Amino acid sequence: MKSLTEHLWFEVPNRRGFLNITPTVEELVLRSGVNEGLCLVNAMHITASVFINDNESGLLHDYEVWLEELAPHAPTTQYHHNRTGEDNGDAHLKRQIMGREVVVAITNGKLDFGPWEQIFYGEFDGNRKKRVLVKIIGE
Repeated sequence: MKSLTEHLWFEVPNRRGFLNITPTVEELVLRSGVNEGLCLVNAMHITASVFINDNESGLLHDYEVWLEELAPHAPTTQYHHNRTGEDNGDAHLKRQIMGREVVVAITNGKLDFGPWEQIFYGEFDGNRKKRVLVKIIGE
C-alpha cells in the first residue's frame, strides 16, 4: 500500500473566507502514485472547515450570508465561549455546520468527483496560520 501525508498551511487575511484547494489536492494525489484509494482532507483547527461543493461565486457568497444569519459574529457577548476572552464563538458554530473533513475516492489516479464538485477550505476566524491535513492511501 502507498501513502502520502502532507500539511497545507493557510492564512486568510480576513475573518472569513473560502479557498478552492482542489488543484493542490489533485497535485498531491498525482505525487502519491496512488491509482485506487482514498484521500482524506481534514481541517486541523476548530474554527476552520473543509467541504465539497460547487465552485460558483454566488454560492460562496450565499454561504457567507447564510452562516452569518445562523451564527452572527456580533454582538460577541451573545456567546458563552467568548467569556474566555476570545471573540470567535460564532466561528466554532460555523465550522460545525460546514464540517471538519471530506474523503474522496481515487479512481484511475484521479479524485473521483461528481459533477461540479470541488474541495474548499473554509475559514471562520482568520488572520493567523492554520493547517489542513491531506492523507492519501491506496494502491
